[in-house]
Amino acid sequence: MNSITVRTPATTANLGPGFDSIGMALDLWNELTITRGDFSISTVGEGADLVPQDTRNLIVTGVEAVFNHIGQSIPSLQYHCKNAIPFSRGLGSSSAAIVSGLLAGSAISGLDLTKEELTILAANIEGHSDNVAPAIYGGCTVGVRNGTKGWIVDQVSVPEDLFAVLFVPDILSNTNESRAVLPDQVSRPDAVYNIGRAALLVNALSTGRMELLKYATDDRLHQPHRTQAFKAMPHLIAAALKGGAHGAFLSGSGPSVLALATGREVTVSYEMAETARTHGLSGKPMILSIAHCGASVVASS
Repeated sequence: MNSITVRTPATTANLGPGFDSIGMALDLWNELTITRGDFSISTVGEGADLVPQDTRNLIVTGVEAVFNHIGQSIPSLQYHCKNAIPFSRGLGSSSAAIVSGLLAGSAISGLDLTKEELTILAANIEGHSDNVAPAIYGGCTVGVRNGTKGWIVDQVSVPEDLFAVLFVPDILSNTNESRAVLPDQVSRPDAVYNIGRAALLVNALSTGRMELLKYATDDRLHQPHRTQAFKAMPHLIAAALKGGAHGAFLSGSGPSVLALATGREVTVSYEMAETARTHGLSGKPMILSIAHCGASVVASS
């Protein structure tokens, strides 16, 4: 094949208590086309002036990982990216780049790696599976390590009428800096608090008991520490619940805040936007469906 085009969804990670393990795909997509030819990268859309236009780009990292995995030399390729996922806002833009590169590289190599193989490569690049797994599988996923390099991923069914209501601030988040504020150790009560809520979260989503999400999306491992740098977070979460959301949480490492709703999405969005305004926080509200399918090849020649 000479050219491949793939689409990869945005993702939200943690969903409150599921730190580094639970994620969900959202109906917002980046598109990547790779074509054999002299190396070049062009990007339009979100983050076009921020992403590296050389081999540091995570899309290139993904492609290179495929060819290193199969023991073949890396071909010279042209990369064209159309980005709709907000860049560095806690919506999986880096994971989308990695997965896009892996899937496109797999397709153009002719090998067509399985989802399991793609997940192992992606999670080993990213360091955790909470974003890359839903980007590959779609829907909601739970991912855990199985040994030093292996991963187990399982899908969690979610209601068809579930929507993600977001407020996406006009500020960038650096994942490494956001993780640096987290303590290396946590108390036993906080660990128990999160273990119970992560289990409750999976059960609530799979059984459709949305009334449990208010409690199941709460967290003590990362959100309280990240509030220090993003003081509007608890106010946005409270606004979402006031508007009728079932649960709300910091999306990934932030700064986006995401609420889960099965109705009253417009009201939830309004309450979040108004609260952001009163706190002097600029940004944009979004209402998205859950993406029940993951990344896919949409064109080839």
